Amino acid sequence: MNGNPRIKDLAEMDRPRERLMAEGAEALSSAELVAILLRTGRKGYSAVDIARQLLARFQTLDRLARASIEELRGVKGIGRDKAIGLKSAFTLAQRMARELQLQAPVLDTPERVADLLREENRLFEVEQFQVLLLNTRRRLIRIERLSRGTLDTVLVHPRDVFKLAIAGNASALVLVHNHPSGDPTPSEADIRITRDLIRAGQLLKIDVLDHVILGRRSTERGPDYVSLRELGYFYT
Repeated sequence: MNGNPRIKDLAEMDRPRERLMAEGAEALSSAELVAILLRTGRKGYSAVDIARQLLARFQTLDRLARASIEELRGVKGIGRDKAIGLKSAFTLAQRMARELQLQAPVLDTPERVADLLREENRLFEVEQFQVLLLNTRRRLIRIERLSRGTLDTVLVHPRDVFKLAIAGNASALVLVHNHPSGDPTPSEADIRITRDLIRAGQLLKIDVLDHVILGRRSTERGPDYVSLRELGYFYT
C-alpha cells in the first residue's frame, strides 16, 4: 500500500468528491474544490490538507490563479503534474470568460463591464488597455486589446482607439484597463487620457461611455473596479 491517504479512511469533511455529489459544488469550500483538482495527497497529508497549504501560501484565489508552475511547486505536496493540472484549470476558466464575450452582452453599466472582463484581467501582471466596441443598443461588437504597458503605466493614443472604432462600425465605446497593484483608483494619467479620448470622440460622433479600471476587491476599498464616469471625471 502506498503512503497516500485512502478516500475511505478520510473524515467526511476531507472527502470533497463525495460532498460535491451529495450537496453540489456550491456547498464546497475553495480548499475542497482545489483538492478535487489535486486528486490525491501525499504521505501524511490529504489533498484537502495540501489545498489549504496552497491557499495559506497565496492568500487568495486570485494570487493562486496567477502563480507560475514554479511557484506552485514550491508548496509541499505539489509536484510537476499537480502544478500543471492547477495551471490548466485556471487557464480554462480564463478561456471560458473569453467565450462569454462572444455572446454580445449589453454593457450599459460599469458593473456589467467588470463582470465581463474581471477573470481575464486578474491574471495580467502589467497594465493592459482594452476598448469595448458597442453598437447603438450598447451591445458588444468586440473587444480590442490596444496596448500593453508596465506595472503602473499604459500609453494610448486617440488615433489608435478611434481607428478601431471606425473599422468596427461602433457607435460607442467603453475604455477598460487594469491596475495590477489591485487598487483601481485612477491616476492623473488615467484621467488625462480619458478626457483626451472623450474630446476626440465628440469630434467623431462616437460616444465614450465610460472608463472602467479593474483592480481587486478589498475590505478597505470595497468593489474591485471604479468607473470614471461615476467618479465625475466625464464632461457633461
